[in-house]
Amino acid sequence: MKLKDIIEEYISGDWGNEDFSPETPCAVYCVRGADIVPISNDQFNDIPLRYVSKRTKDNKTLRAGDLVIEKSGGSPVQSTGRITYISQELIDSKQSVVCSNFCTSIRIKDSWNSKFIYYYWQYIYNSGVFFNFEGKTSGLKNLQFDNAIASIDIPEYTLEQQTEIADILSKLESKMTVNREINRNLEAMTRQLYDYWFVQFDFPDENGCPYKSSGGRMVWNEKLSQFIPECWNVKSVGEIASLNKSSLSKKDSLEELLYLDTSNLTLNHIDSLQVVKRSEAPSRAQRRVAINTILYSTVRPRLKHFGIICSPENNLIASTGFCTINANLLRDSISLYLFLTQETIINKLGDIADTAVSSYPSIGPTDIESLYICYGPDSLMDLFYQRTSSTFISIEKNEQEIKYLQDERDELLPLLMNGQVSVMPPEVNCDLYFARCHTFINFEYVILPLYAADGFFKHSST
Repeated sequence: MKLKDIIEEYISGDWGNEDFSPETPCAVYCVRGADIVPISNDQFNDIPLRYVSKRTKDNKTLRAGDLVIEKSGGSPVQSTGRITYISQELIDSKQSVVCSNFCTSIRIKDSWNSKFIYYYWQYIYNSGVFFNFEGKTSGLKNLQFDNAIASIDIPEYTLEQQTEIADILSKLESKMTVNREINRNLEAMTRQLYDYWFVQFDFPDENGCPYKSSGGRMVWNEKLSQFIPECWNVKSVGEIASLNKSSLSKKDSLEELLYLDTSNLTLNHIDSLQVVKRSEAPSRAQRRVAINTILYSTVRPRLKHFGIICSPENNLIASTGFCTINANLLRDSISLYLFLTQETIINKLGDIADTAVSSYPSIGPTDIESLYICYGPDSLMDLFYQRTSSTFISIEKNEQEIKYLQDERDELLPLLMNGQVSVMPPEVNCDLYFARCHTFINFEYVILPLYAADGFFKHSST
């Protein structure tokens, strides 16, 4: 059986128009390739609102359980064919959802579990199969979709087997979702504090009272065209930070790199890192990442491909599509990150990108360096860092746990798909059970049960 045999319906994409018109009166949210990873991570806020014809809305609106596949995009080390699952939560949030014409959508036959197909497609994608089904047009890689689904096999699992496998993997992803939500809340709390101190200027004065609300003296600043607290400074980002400070050089002894592409970092979350030999790394793998390095994509800033890396691995290398920003003083790193990732700054850089003469909207390091930031007394900057640094350490620990769970899922996925692991009977006294069969030279099998503990899947020591 081939992948095409399990598809009930194909739903093409439509980009529509930016504005309402008599020809395009229907508001829909349009899933792009850039939304594939965020949607898989339960992040729906940045899916763009578009306007389409009534016919398009009637015929192309997606429903829960549909799958969206990226047809164009990728990179030298990342193929086209990324997939996301349209959840009921997404439909409830956005109501009307379509995919863009750089993607395609499929609806699965009733005899198949669409969440299982989502995981099976991930399994196929992770194996690198889709590199074999790519064409190139005007520098853009395109998935030869019809050829791929007509060529790729899928075993004939029973619906019960599909459901069991999907449920197992969904439990792992549910834990990841919880961690992501915790991180979003932690960062939101820190942003609220930043806004309170550095935007509203209600930082604690010498009496512990909110400065501006308590009548603190404000003075006019010409650079910002606004009133700021007396004794505060206004500095450019270039005065307090270094941009693109360190690059990979021939003197570096690294043989293996953890490569971070711009598409794999969104809203301070890394969805994946590519492990590559240095000799095989893409030419864009150049930016060194140090402690508390801010990474900011220079392409389409409104897509929010940014984050702060608190404790990177020594071999973590970022794409030249990022601008790396390192505060001259460690204590300024978090406040600088929060400043650069305010909606007003994102939109300002987005406006600059929209006027770029390059083939796509982009900014340069000087655009970031020239931004003006309100800068408080040393004692206040020290205090802010003390109050927020532990939060970002917690965020990074949660990210590490997410990475662990992803590794567990990715390890488990092929084993479930090829039958090396199966779900054990429910009467066995554990929360979740699997059996892994290892084949030895004498063709005997050793059964190693796995169990769930504290939200993690672990191998039994017995």
